[in-house]
Amino acid sequence: MGLQEIIWAVQSLPRSWQNILDVLLVAFVFFLILQFVRGTRAATLLRGIGIVLILMWSLSFLLNLQAFSWLLSRTLTALAVALPVIFQEELRRWLDRVGRVLPLPGPENKETQHQDNVIGEISDAARYMSRRRHGALIVLERETGLQEYADSGVTMDALVSSEILQTTFFPNTALHDGAVIIRGDRIVAGACTLPISSARNLPDRTMGLRHRASLGITEVSDAVAVVISEETGRISVVVGGRFIRGIDAERLAMILSEYLPQKHPSRIFEFFRFKRAA
Repeated sequence: MGLQEIIWAVQSLPRSWQNILDVLLVAFVFFLILQFVRGTRAATLLRGIGIVLILMWSLSFLLNLQAFSWLLSRTLTALAVALPVIFQEELRRWLDRVGRVLPLPGPENKETQHQDNVIGEISDAARYMSRRRHGALIVLERETGLQEYADSGVTMDALVSSEILQTTFFPNTALHDGAVIIRGDRIVAGACTLPISSARNLPDRTMGLRHRASLGITEVSDAVAVVISEETGRISVVVGGRFIRGIDAERLAMILSEYLPQKHPSRIFEFFRFKRAA
């Protein structure tokens, strides 16, 4: 090998690494997209769009259809604009999850010092309502703000207490039909309207709107929902679109203490393993 060939090989080495890095980044982007849409309606739509585009490009290339190729290139431009509209819900969830991976630095909320008391009050209220089969839906805000859902209800702005929660969800009272949203150690609002999940793979087909609402709010945010069945008195916790069912008040307290801390050292790991309900 001559000196000129060695120089050419050294000069082309950085470009080769750039090409490898370029391919790896593209593959990583496609991998993330597939991970995010797996198990959702978006996966079926993307699969259909991909199949149609591959068939159209193959037909245009094999038969050398120039006019059809021109039309296809213009269609792709329009498709690039239409995709964000078609997948706006999935994109909103994805951006929300990206924003929760690296939370903004800042002082810890002073209300977190009352966290143990809040968990104790919620667990005590859940025990009481479960025994008497009073339906309830309690949503605990974490990093994703829930003010838009709190505005749909009645402002309460009260310290969390077992008595207030029991009174709120007592049958036939003014605030019993809806969700209670808790921020820190305060009840922000009651009788709140939450998004209803359209998931089909619910653990139990007899689950009503209260359970679908608890699932829906955890699909669009990182909130933790505590739901008590009016028919069976069963206590469930919903996190990230998944149910933890059939628990008692003691285990409820343990689960809430696990999910409610403000510091999340495994946030990036949870970002990749998180799966939404279909």
